[in-house]
Amino acid sequence: MEQMKVFYNGEQVILVWDGLSAHWSRAMRAWVAEQDWLTLERAYAPELNPVELLWSSLKKRELANLAGDHLADVADATEQGIRRINTNPQLPGPSSPTPASPSTHQPHRTNEKIK
Repeated sequence: MEQMKVFYNGEQVILVWDGLSAHWSRAMRAWVAEQDWLTLERAYAPELNPVELLWSSLKKRELANLAGDHLADVADATEQGIRRINTNPQLPGPSSPTPASPSTHQPHRTNEKIK
């Protein structure tokens, strides 16, 4: 944040953040309250962020109630969902900024139990 203050050289800045809990922690709110040059606004516009649409779709289908024993179970379900999304023109796909397609991305596989 200090770099942002220097960059804007004393100008007033309005920063629009989503609802991520780290953005609105007690420590962050206290720090922002001390900054006379910075104003935070909270906004949520998932339609402007294709990754939000991707995760929403994955959470409702492939990852819903998934209780895998291994990280590979989660990776496999996620890859299956990305393949589904990439073939559905109604959903964000290859032209949208989404995680790497399964054909180009080989996640690290492990049989380590999820804790």
